[in-house]
Amino acid sequence: MRIAYFINQYPKVSHSFIRREILALERQGFAVQRIALRGWDAELVDDEDASERDKTCYVLQGGVKGLLLPVLQVLRAQPRRFLSTLRLALRMGRRADRPWPYHLIYLSEACRLLPWLHAFGAEHVHAHFGTNSTEVVMLANALGGPAYSFTVHGPEEFDKPQFIHLGEKVRRAAFVAAISSYGRSQLFRWVAHAHWAKVKVVHCGLERAFHDVPAVAVPSVPRLVCVGRLCEQKGQLLLIEAARILAAQGVAIEIVLAGDGEMRGQIEALIALYGLQAQVRITGWISSEQVRAEMLAARALVLPSFAEGLPVVIMEAMALRRPVLTTYVAGISELVRQGENGWLFPAGAVDELAAALADCLAQPAEVLQRMGEAAYQRVLERHDIDTEAAKLADLFRTQA
Repeated sequence: MRIAYFINQYPKVSHSFIRREILALERQGFAVQRIALRGWDAELVDDEDASERDKTCYVLQGGVKGLLLPVLQVLRAQPRRFLSTLRLALRMGRRADRPWPYHLIYLSEACRLLPWLHAFGAEHVHAHFGTNSTEVVMLANALGGPAYSFTVHGPEEFDKPQFIHLGEKVRRAAFVAAISSYGRSQLFRWVAHAHWAKVKVVHCGLERAFHDVPAVAVPSVPRLVCVGRLCEQKGQLLLIEAARILAAQGVAIEIVLAGDGEMRGQIEALIALYGLQAQVRITGWISSEQVRAEMLAARALVLPSFAEGLPVVIMEAMALRRPVLTTYVAGISELVRQGENGWLFPAGAVDELAAALADCLAQPAEVLQRMGEAAYQRVLERHDIDTEAAKLADLFRTQA
């Protein structure tokens, strides 16, 4: 079966789970066309991402001017269908998070998409994230393109479901994948019961090569690692506040912030204000292998997020036999279990975060190793990429 994947930006450092999914589908015999809006100028640190970039078609690589000719071609070839889809695009722009001119651009991107899909012989299109990428494939379908589906991750889609017309996208889709039961429940809120059956749970997954490695002993150093974009939803500022509390109590602690992002300046300023330069290190963007090394060099992963879907980085840490300290928001508690394979605490609660950090640092290595082994078994049961891709494959074949 020939399918297309459409993503807003691909490849991307934080979207390795999409690459894993595509490659797993190819292992199962699918021919997969990669299409993205942008990504050719993104910083890439993985050789696999560089390879994926060479396989990807980019809608905006020629700039917005490159969208005019496809629009004229579709208008000339099927004027009635174009005008009907134009009305749909304008409806999507009503009470939306972005004004209607953006939705006209999405329509022109859909026109650019069509000849690529037809030339490839795509029987189905799948998008990741229920925002503009899904709107583009929905409009392409309305123009006569193949059926579409999409994966909803959260938290962005759940922050503004009415303003991205999430319900309309679900109603028109062949099916929708949610990455957790929590995500599925949020989709149920925005469509009638008659559409609930098309919402399926398909987890993000890990390749077996990632976790088929010998166990590495928990280090004796009091080090914790936080992996993710430095942004407001990940809660790194709260982590610095908790580190200050523990440092004032004389608790030895090291924190590695593995990642980069728009809040790096604010985080560095707070570190300097509290005099925590010796306790906190920011790596900037690093490769998957470097992330793995940082996880193995730490006693546990800490992720004090304010909003999430179900973070892949939690799965990665658990696959490396490291327990996790994180908040019980969204789908996280479906994977992390208090006292068994990690610590759960309320989002935004700095005192409870500090208490969890102190408890983790006080545990002997054998306790952390036992929790790490439980984490390993749990993630293998729920997040194997070939198992999850097989679920998607069955859904794609059902739509053919």
